[in-house]
Amino acid sequence: MSESLGVTPAQTVGPYLHIGLRWPDGPYVVPEGTPGAFWLRGRIVDGTGAAVADAMVESWQADPDGRFDHPDDPRGARPPTVPGFRGFGRAETTDGQYALHTVKPGPLPTFDGDTEAPHLTLSVFGRGLLHRLVTRVYFPGEAANATDPVLRTVDPQRRDTLLARPATDGFEFDIRLQGEHETVFFAV
Repeated sequence: MSESLGVTPAQTVGPYLHIGLRWPDGPYVVPEGTPGAFWLRGRIVDGTGAAVADAMVESWQADPDGRFDHPDDPRGARPPTVPGFRGFGRAETTDGQYALHTVKPGPLPTFDGDTEAPHLTLSVFGRGLLHRLVTRVYFPGEAANATDPVLRTVDPQRRDTLLARPATDGFEFDIRLQGEHETVFFAV
């Protein structure tokens, strides 16, 4: 006699983010005191506008010259020109707030000859998410925003969800996980 076994339920990313993936200098893409450095701060909220207290944001970006110290850089890897620049940061949320200390990236060439506007790529991890959510942060006042090949694919009515706002110590960028004014997320 054979028994029918049930389906294993889906598992979500849990609170282990705050246990196993933190490190003291995680939010510092560049060291304190780096010329031109600023804070990117924001809130992560759910569909009702409530703060997501136990999420994590990871950033990935080019240096101010628009280069990566990585073999996938279309021009070849080379060390960054900013001392201590890692190109990567990780920040936990506290009461829904996150903060990353970084520098503005330069424009990036694409594989087909276009240029991407300066931006940060952010990944959001949190309870209830089966996979990371990926978005971009563009900067206000950049002429290249109008011709960015990725930003041009986004509905003009939603592009503002990818644009940082000036703040006293850098920029603000809130992430809304769903609902009205949901941040644009990309399938990667």
